[in-house]
Amino acid sequence: MTSSPASTSASTSARADESPTLGTSPSATSTSETTALVVGAGSAGCVVARRLVDAGVAVTLLEAGGEDHNPAIHDLSRMGELWHGPEDWNYYTVGMEGTADQPMHLPRGKVLGGSHALNATIWVRGAPSDFDGWAVDCGPDWSWESVLPIYRELEDFSSGADELRGSGGPLTVDGDYPLEPIHQAIVDAAVESGVAYNPDYNGETLDGVSQQQVTIRDGERVNTWKTHLKPVRDRLSILTEAHVHSVIVEDGSAVGVRLGRTGDERELRADQVILCAGALDSPQILLRSGIGPAEELREAGVDVVHDLPGVGKNLHDHLLAPVIGVSMSRDVDPPKPGVSVTQTHLFARSRPDLTVPDTQPIFFAVPMYSPGMEEVEGTAFTLHSGIVSPRSRGEITLSGPGLEDPARIDLGALADPGDVEALLFSLKQCRDILAQPALADEWGAVEVHPGPEVTEEDELIDYIRRYAVTYHHQVGTCRMGVDDGAVVDPRLRVRGLDGLRVIDASIMPTITTGNTNAPTIMIGEKGARFIREDLGPGRTAERVGSAGRSEGVAPAG
Repeated sequence: MTSSPASTSASTSARADESPTLGTSPSATSTSETTALVVGAGSAGCVVARRLVDAGVAVTLLEAGGEDHNPAIHDLSRMGELWHGPEDWNYYTVGMEGTADQPMHLPRGKVLGGSHALNATIWVRGAPSDFDGWAVDCGPDWSWESVLPIYRELEDFSSGADELRGSGGPLTVDGDYPLEPIHQAIVDAAVESGVAYNPDYNGETLDGVSQQQVTIRDGERVNTWKTHLKPVRDRLSILTEAHVHSVIVEDGSAVGVRLGRTGDERELRADQVILCAGALDSPQILLRSGIGPAEELREAGVDVVHDLPGVGKNLHDHLLAPVIGVSMSRDVDPPKPGVSVTQTHLFARSRPDLTVPDTQPIFFAVPMYSPGMEEVEGTAFTLHSGIVSPRSRGEITLSGPGLEDPARIDLGALADPGDVEALLFSLKQCRDILAQPALADEWGAVEVHPGPEVTEEDELIDYIRRYAVTYHHQVGTCRMGVDDGAVVDPRLRVRGLDGLRVIDASIMPTITTGNTNAPTIMIGEKGARFIREDLGPGRTAERVGSAGRSEGVAPAG
């Protein structure tokens, strides 16, 4: 096969349209026997690329976005500025019956760092039962016992290490920063309502109200682009603004990718192709490649290369519905540089028979208005009710074969009555917290949305359907498993093809309990290990640096 662009001696960041000749290195030519194309520089992709570089693989990283020069990326107080901007894919769902035919905005990162450059950096590893559930079908590699050591190796936890937590890892996980006064009041109000305070939701149990643990260091966002890959960017080729159209498949093997729009496509070839483009883009790349449900591909004008019915299916996400209050007796402080507008959340069980929480309200020091919601005067804050164990499932399908043809994204949001019931429980809990003395008396807090006049259950359900939004945690569209509906096997190889893997949140069979960024990073580490193991002896990862702070991240495992 033709070698991919790769370098072991010089920085090779370039825009795809500035690359001299795709298929040859923009700088030095590598003598490595193995070449790899990693598509997507997000939470998983940066980890995978780093681990392969350390293993001696000649890596080319392809990112559809650009460099992370926007200062709003690094300052969490400015997170809202990034939505709808150049670093956001700015996806929307179709209107869905469960959301009163309203579409939802799905912000996704289009920049080095991926969605970890746009999100609130909240570190939630999930419940042990999430991974033990995956292990039932996918084997012990995915059990809690297997993934916990990876989490511990990744963390530099502010409270130090114990049998469940790690220290000295590349990712700062800070849970000890000073809370803004409104967030402390929200915690106090939750406790007054009967919710237990939990000092470490990544410890023995998720349940309770907690200060968020975040990947922020010295007031700036920390993501895997910064910790894993940026320190060694001179050891691989990085092409930005490189929008991958499809995977090239020859004789049952992936041999490269096509870049660019129809009529202006260019090819780049390698021994390994690894899709890390996320739960919305990895399935689109596969579908445009002719890998997916055969009949649907034909309807979209795509030649069928490999009939794989599960591609794009099993789409699901966490959902939120806002409870907004206005403080009448004291002002909520405006956002401060380097300080996130969300600092607290809680986990709760909507039914007593549940073994783990199925709801996760998240709290904001600003009003989080849903589209169509009336804005109010005064300083407002938000108790965002939320569900984290959705039963509803949706899908991604193509409208045509080209990059210019928009995908049809249908979350199937709130289609399952159980999701509505759980979100209704969470909404009621948030209203109850807002009415507690720590907010109602000390801050003069008054509920404005849904508003005290909304009391009937059918009215609250209607409110949820009209104003529900996504938690930005889409998963599942390239589901891992061993059945005919699975897209990748438990080692994240695309079933029925050689040389092609998917390593990102799309492989989750079921969504984890809580924010999905930490599990996605763990998936990156797992997938990279599988590749290195399959490369065989002689590909031993070298150690670089000690804790990933200046010289680069030390390899996990």
